[in-house]
Amino acid sequence: MDSKAVALGVDIGGTKVAAGVVEAGGHILFKTREPMKTSGNDQEAMAAIHSVIQTSLKAAEGKASSIGVVSPGPLDIASGVILNPPNLPCWVNFPLADQIRTTYRMPARVDNDANAAGLAEALWGAAAGYSSVFYATVGTGLGTAIVLDKKLYYGRTGMAAEGGHMTVDYRGQVSCGCGKAGCVEGIVAGPAIARRVRQRVLAGETSSLCDIAPDALTAHEVVEAWRRGDLLASEVITETMDVLTVWIGNVIDLLEPDVIVVGGGLGGVVSEWFDYIKGRLPRWSINPRCQQVPFLSAKFGVDAGIVGAAALCFSDPDLPRST
Repeated sequence: MDSKAVALGVDIGGTKVAAGVVEAGGHILFKTREPMKTSGNDQEAMAAIHSVIQTSLKAAEGKASSIGVVSPGPLDIASGVILNPPNLPCWVNFPLADQIRTTYRMPARVDNDANAAGLAEALWGAAAGYSSVFYATVGTGLGTAIVLDKKLYYGRTGMAAEGGHMTVDYRGQVSCGCGKAGCVEGIVAGPAIARRVRQRVLAGETSSLCDIAPDALTAHEVVEAWRRGDLLASEVITETMDVLTVWIGNVIDLLEPDVIVVGGGLGGVVSEWFDYIKGRLPRWSINPRCQQVPFLSAKFGVDAGIVGAAALCFSDPDLPRST
């Protein structure tokens, strides 16, 4: 695509679907969103997708020539088939990419949110100008992407770059949603942070967080308590950053990327600890230059889904084999 081209980016979630018109460079010209219906059949869910696409196509005034879609997984990236996502029970083995191609008669690509956001950061965001990029989005989960020379690295079948499911504690007592024990996601993601604080509060430890009903406690409250100097919150946040340091040391030993970019709902908090993590990296990496890898905050924030989905249309992919 040339520099004047635009693409549609569609960001599908469990409760909403957003779409936008994005030009080369990552600038959003228009965006819209609607509630996502997941309790009906597959075509009832598609109605919301069609609505935001049609609204965006009208706003694009005939200039859009392709559609990128970010969808919850698991999915078959090569074929664009949604397999059996827990947040979208309406779609099981659903050929989303083909549905969009057939309806709108234009190319369509489907990928997961971390891959797409990482690609956007490599093309137009914080990592623009770097050849090898490791991207991490920290929030409800821990998603990652590897981008090499502005192309996503998928591995043989598309399952590569699941960095959030690297085991950092094989004796871990908490099972990750993936079924493994000790995944880094199960320790550093938002629900895990809240869970650890909740367990300690219920065990009788003193904290300003004791005033919040345990079931209502979230990582957001933990972060706010840490900012106020709450001792329990500070210990849990520090432990979280220590585990991230161990994990990042492994990433650097395995990949030695040109840059590490961090985004997501907790990405801003992690960025405040970049110096802390870098200072402790030599203990967890055998690379004598581990501290030379730059850590950068992601650029696109809440728009990462829309911009990332559109970025799929601006990249020449080396797609994995269809499973």
